[in-house]
Amino acid sequence: MREGMANVIFKSAAHRDFFERYLSQCRYQDAYHAALIYCLGISEDTRRNAARIYDFKSGCVKTECLHEGWQTSGSQHIIRMAYNLYCNGTPSVSDCENSDDQLSECRKYTVEDLFCCGYAPYFWQAVKLRYPEYCGCA
Repeated sequence: MREGMANVIFKSAAHRDFFERYLSQCRYQDAYHAALIYCLGISEDTRRNAARIYDFKSGCVKTECLHEGWQTSGSQHIIRMAYNLYCNGTPSVSDCENSDDQLSECRKYTVEDLFCCGYAPYFWQAVKLRYPEYCGCA
């Protein structure tokens, strides 16, 4: 396990195993990728569909996954949190054709919307992975 990871809380053994396995498959093992992979490992749905969410070879997110039939409201929360921490933004907003849809999609990335779910304790862990310099985790 990476240095500084001893205090990270995982949702399950499958979450921890996913994180350890897939972070090593990323192009870089930095804070951006750690937060992304941590988030994607939270649920079985996102673990099972990780390659539909993120391109491990190119390092690009696959925003079209947010509209696929396997999605649940929970998996969409997880993916938006992962994308926000990885990209420092709202990448799926550009998928929308008109300004009303763009605004609606952008609102789905707010702290209030993302953290208003049962995954909030794990999202906080992801934030700490992404910004270790601010939480004494570095």
